[in-house]
Amino acid sequence: MRQFELIAPCHFGLEAVLKREILDLGYEISKVEDGKVSFWGDEEAVAYANMFLRTAERVLLKAGEFKACTYDELFEKTKALPWEEYIPENGKFWVKKASSIKSKLFSPSDIQSIMKKAMVERMKQKYHREHFEEDGVSYPVRVSLMKDIVTVGIDTTGVSLHKRGYRKLQSKAPISETLAAALIMLTPWKKDRILVDPFCGSGTFPIEAAMMACNIAPGMNRSFLAEDWTNLIPRKHWYNALEEAQDLVHMEESLDLQGYDIDPEVVKNARENAAAAGVDHLIHFQQREVEKLRHPKKYGFIITNPPYGERLEEKEMLPGLYRQIGEVYEKLDAWSMYLITSYQDAERYIGRKADKNRKIYNGMIRTYYYQFLGPKPPKRREGETR
Repeated sequence: MRQFELIAPCHFGLEAVLKREILDLGYEISKVEDGKVSFWGDEEAVAYANMFLRTAERVLLKAGEFKACTYDELFEKTKALPWEEYIPENGKFWVKKASSIKSKLFSPSDIQSIMKKAMVERMKQKYHREHFEEDGVSYPVRVSLMKDIVTVGIDTTGVSLHKRGYRKLQSKAPISETLAAALIMLTPWKKDRILVDPFCGSGTFPIEAAMMACNIAPGMNRSFLAEDWTNLIPRKHWYNALEEAQDLVHMEESLDLQGYDIDPEVVKNARENAAAAGVDHLIHFQQREVEKLRHPKKYGFIITNPPYGERLEEKEMLPGLYRQIGEVYEKLDAWSMYLITSYQDAERYIGRKADKNRKIYNGMIRTYYYQFLGPKPPKRREGETR
């Protein structure tokens, strides 16, 4: 099978989590950079990476990489890439997105139009024709420039991988499915431990946790752009990936996952999202204020995305809210708490310093993942349940 270099973009600060996922799938890492992990894989890897990666935003097939400081250079080096090896004669191709950081070429629209012209010129030479109908399958190109190095990838995913297909309804400030999955993976939570999100919003944290516990592949209930690239990836690889994903599902009936929110409409939406994901029977959603959070068991986890105060009307309530979070956590016996927020005074009002703190970009917002670590539970004896 043909080998490709594939690029998986992710949230800034979560590259190590994605790298571990790719290694667990059995692929070799070629490079780890800010906001992306590159790896080697064959035709089958394109299908499997799209189906199974929980923390990647998409999977790009790398078409080339080169240095360009002028638009002439960009044109000639784009034209030199073997586009005909990827895009058939009737393929629809365009530069869907261009980004530029610390580079001499910085206009996305100019980069897009020049690269499209270069691609057309290459295709003219190779296919011996002057005009392309572009009425076939889509091959959108994504380009990033970093310090004048141009990385060119063809998008195999289409709609971003955070769109699992279950979140039809969302709250005002939802956390993406890929980010929620990565944040859970940064904790030692296991399926035999309690997980509570007291600001559950769309229900993303408990739903992603349930999907992990039951081994439900994140791409099982959606389609991918490259499924139609029969010139590059035989359809059998997509069928095999889906069949394997279905075989791996194991419904865990004894999970203790809970999601609370003060807004009853939000709770209703979270239940509907969980039902769409096929895990609504595994999660207890309830309308409840954060100060009423209690639990008699030990060694549980709070994993949550509380309000940041991005809207002006929220800012005044934040000190009291974070104080409540701290008081609730103080009363829970031997629990751990993980919360993501951009609120700079979070630790001050929670009343204690986090054991660990990780900087993560949630979109364009710089956030911190505060990690308050509870004690580990004692090791179980043979046949003992917790």
